[in-house]
Amino acid sequence: MAKYFDVHPDNPQPRTIAQVADSVRSGALIAYPTDSCYALGCRLGSRDGIDRIRTIRKLDDRHHFTLVCQDFSQLGQFVRVDNDVFRTIKASTPGSYTFILPATKEVPRMLQHPKKKTVGVRIPDHVVTQALLTELGEPLLSSTLLLPDEEEPMTQGWEIKDRLDHVLDAVVDSGDCGTEPTTVIDFSGGEAEIVRRGAGDTARFE
Repeated sequence: MAKYFDVHPDNPQPRTIAQVADSVRSGALIAYPTDSCYALGCRLGSRDGIDRIRTIRKLDDRHHFTLVCQDFSQLGQFVRVDNDVFRTIKASTPGSYTFILPATKEVPRMLQHPKKKTVGVRIPDHVVTQALLTELGEPLLSSTLLLPDEEEPMTQGWEIKDRLDHVLDAVVDSGDCGTEPTTVIDFSGGEAEIVRRGAGDTARFE
């Protein structure tokens, strides 16, 4: 049975955020809000968490997991970014974008695309997510909470709790955060390739 954390969307309660972070450190799989959809999240090195996300979403090993980072300096520990790409990404963050880039050795092999050795990274523009990342002190390994055979993600914390109570450890609810996922840009080949058009404006990547 999943714990339910009701968090204020503009002024997240520090004690509640600390409880959520402690749960993640202890190996919990959580559902949490971002600036584009709810996401599933767990600790960076949690093989159990990865396996559970794959099971819930029915993902194969070619799926790009995303490291949700607090800021650009944290992001830079996990991916290789040249100067031109750096400037482009810097101008787009924080925001509703996921960038696919070559992974550094800090990224566990099980998170990398098996052939490309890449990983997704993003810096969200969401008060609650940022509070959690600050408290946690490391990225959250994440994937959009989009269930198999459904076209749109769930948008209400109570609905997620009701439907996924048996497979999650915690649900963080701070209200509706929309149904449009991030825009995904693949920079692994050096040039911007738009993989998915979502909440982030693609104009600067065209």
